[in-house]
Amino acid sequence: MGALYLVRHGQAPAHAYGVGTAAADAPGLTDLGFVQARLTGDVLAGLVPGFDAAISGDLPRQAATLQSVLEAFDSPPETTVDPAWNEYSLPPSVTSVDSSLYDDRARYQQALDVALTGWIDGDTADESESYTEFATRTREATDRAASLAGSGKNVVAVSSAGTITQLLAQLWGVPGAQWPTLHRTFVNASITKLIVGRRGLQVVSFNEHAHLAGRDSGLMTYR
Repeated sequence: MGALYLVRHGQAPAHAYGVGTAAADAPGLTDLGFVQARLTGDVLAGLVPGFDAAISGDLPRQAATLQSVLEAFDSPPETTVDPAWNEYSLPPSVTSVDSSLYDDRARYQQALDVALTGWIDGDTADESESYTEFATRTREATDRAASLAGSGKNVVAVSSAGTITQLLAQLWGVPGAQWPTLHRTFVNASITKLIVGRRGLQVVSFNEHAHLAGRDSGLMTYR
């Protein structure tokens, strides 16, 4: 059996979510996000001797996280960029707000939940990708990654909370309407492990974040 390790990106600045603007050379992660990603790399280096393949979407926060994770390994593999691992595009009703909404986690989450409910129900008037298309590309990206995890091989893929939990929803049979509840509590730089075997994909663990959850560490964030 092979193993597929899914890592959520580290903490990203507001502009990564379409709130505000950023310089062209702005980093994909906050300073804390880089720390989170390196700690996750250290954890993974203690679990596996190395990775046979390393993948991320093409979002800056995903690519930066993968690079930081692989710094923990002496001989990391060449990275592969697969845009199908990208997060869903945030609805305009969320991105067209000022930063004060983003800074208020409860209000931001409420606005996002309302927008996602409409999207899942088929309201795609302002979207370039339907919910069904998002679900399909997520599974296709996973299948491509799983195909690299042959017997005894380890693959790491860095993605986002919505994409990782969309896969979990599919594997667990969670209805689309309930999928957002899975990613509300997904921690930045957390680890989800899947086994790739003859019976397909099996979830071993998800949203592992003990390495970030020390008392008063200030390392655990959700966005």
